[in-house]
Amino acid sequence: MIVHLPTVKQLQYLVALRRFGHFGRAADACFVTQSTLSAGLRELETLLGLTLVERTRRVVRFTALGQKITDKAIKVLRETEELAEMARAQGRPLHGELRMGVIPTIAPFLLPTMLPRVREQWPELKLYLREETSTAACEALHRGQLDCVLLAVPFACGDVDSAPLFDDPLYIAYPEGEAPASAAVTAAEIDESRLLLLEDGHCLKDHALSACNRPELRAHAAMMGTSLHTLVQMVDNGLGVTFVPGMAIEAGILSGTGVEARPLRSDQPYRRIALIWRRSSPRETEFLLLATALRRIAADLVPDVSAAATVAPALEPLDS
Repeated sequence: MIVHLPTVKQLQYLVALRRFGHFGRAADACFVTQSTLSAGLRELETLLGLTLVERTRRVVRFTALGQKITDKAIKVLRETEELAEMARAQGRPLHGELRMGVIPTIAPFLLPTMLPRVREQWPELKLYLREETSTAACEALHRGQLDCVLLAVPFACGDVDSAPLFDDPLYIAYPEGEAPASAAVTAAEIDESRLLLLEDGHCLKDHALSACNRPELRAHAAMMGTSLHTLVQMVDNGLGVTFVPGMAIEAGILSGTGVEARPLRSDQPYRRIALIWRRSSPRETEFLLLATALRRIAADLVPDVSAAATVAPALEPLDS
């Protein structure tokens, strides 16, 4: 008996439609026409003898079995990509394409100075960067859209391995003339009625509140910001106070403002920056090599941050 199996292309069409919920956008993501994608999905349904997607003029709705098959397709595509990565990486570490996610509270402050050093060390590495919030980056990692992520931990990111890079100290930013005379600020000194925080989805907010050990600050946040730069401008206008990571201060985020910053004093006044990847990835050796280099580069570029480890640390899960 001849069994006709779905093609990788058909599975890619199915996963793209699930992701975008729209035939046109899914087709664009797959670099094909909408008619080609639609025809490929109909061929897949005919092959399986099932209806995977209910089509109407306004809505794309997956059937219950279609949802389950798409979940399996995501895993199959990820395994297929890892097979290719395994062959490509054999004997040539950090060669070819690498898709790295970076969260917004790291990307603009570390990458401009870090990337030239990475390119110098591995000229054959084609590094594709994607800036995402922590939640979105973890989802993209497990969908196989990213190979690794520069993330601040701890953060619940599922079944991943990690290599810590360095600890990034946290500061409290005040409007000009409002900073306390003390060299550092304790959590008890923060006025929650004037606290400005990042929107949900940014792990910096959770790390800062955890460092303060004051969960009630979350409920009293006066305003949410979409970026650190926005929050700094709000502080500069006298609207409140906020948390700023050390790497952002080193990169000059306070330049041109009257904002004054004081280090946070607590049991853990920092966030830990780490490189994470899927535990099933065949490129673990490459990621450990990259992490060692990033750790060394960060120590040179950001002198006020402390190395998370002097040698390559044992891997630790981040799903707790």
